[in-house]
Amino acid sequence: MTLVRGVLVLLVAAAGALAAGNAPAQPYPARPVKVIVPFPPGQGTDVATRTLAERLTRALGHNFLVENRPGAGAALGTEALAKSPADGYTLGIGTAGTHTMNPSLFPTLGYDPEKDFEPITLTGRLPLMLAAHPSFAANSIQELIALARARPDTINVALPSPPQRIAFEMLRQQGAAPMFGIPYKGSAVALPEVMGGQVPLIVDSITALRPHVNSGRLKPLAVTSLASTELMPGVRSVAEQGLPGFELTAWNALFAPKGTPPAIVAFLNAEVRKVLAETEMRARLMSLGFEVAVTTPQELADLVRVEREKWGRIIRAANIKAD
Repeated sequence: MTLVRGVLVLLVAAAGALAAGNAPAQPYPARPVKVIVPFPPGQGTDVATRTLAERLTRALGHNFLVENRPGAGAALGTEALAKSPADGYTLGIGTAGTHTMNPSLFPTLGYDPEKDFEPITLTGRLPLMLAAHPSFAANSIQELIALARARPDTINVALPSPPQRIAFEMLRQQGAAPMFGIPYKGSAVALPEVMGGQVPLIVDSITALRPHVNSGRLKPLAVTSLASTELMPGVRSVAEQGLPGFELTAWNALFAPKGTPPAIVAFLNAEVRKVLAETEMRARLMSLGFEVAVTTPQELADLVRVEREKWGRIIRAANIKAD
């Protein structure tokens, strides 16, 4: 009897092991997902990411938790994502800065934008805007170019961060407009001087400038998207004002560490696209200064590669350095 009982125990154990081995893996996600944002809390990308994370939490039944890891031009948080486990439970937001500009702005980075990440999807585009103090003589790009040529290097332009400096260099070169760029450490420092009249012009995000344009403390001259944008109705793009092809649009995108299973990447791409197609989400992100934009993972990989080469040439030619 003891021998028979022992054999039965072994058979039951073997059957259990076999059943466990053949059981399907747990559906993803089976636990909370961390989303690294390489910027401080309250910044535009942080707020937009939290909005997306909250909606994904409701849609998928597990928390998507934002973790802020700012520093070094967003390189610290981006490096943290690159070194995270590739299991789908750590994701991160990358930007035009982290993935296409930083490689040329910093002498060394702790990550490789092409080799260390799995692209998931673009989530939003953020055109920049050129705005002026209301007393400034020019009201359009053509008037600004004419004024700059008549008074070479006497027109100062406030530039709060590297993307804005790149947009300025493009405008200066393509428009043959000899203006003088003044780097600032952020919008909070630059905007008071422009609104106070000490500096006549600024290039900055629509998010930063729109409230001051709406209040009349600044006047818009152009946006840097290829065409006009719903974010600033009635304001024409630089390209539409005589510089065809001019475009610099910042963007946010969702990435995972390299090696994340393709099935998880495809699943996240589909779910994020569904969430961003919702009317309420689009309106919310528009209010934050983001145009909703989505891509396939391959389209995002192609965008990163093309823009890294494009911005790299401009950064090196203008000798732009990270702050």
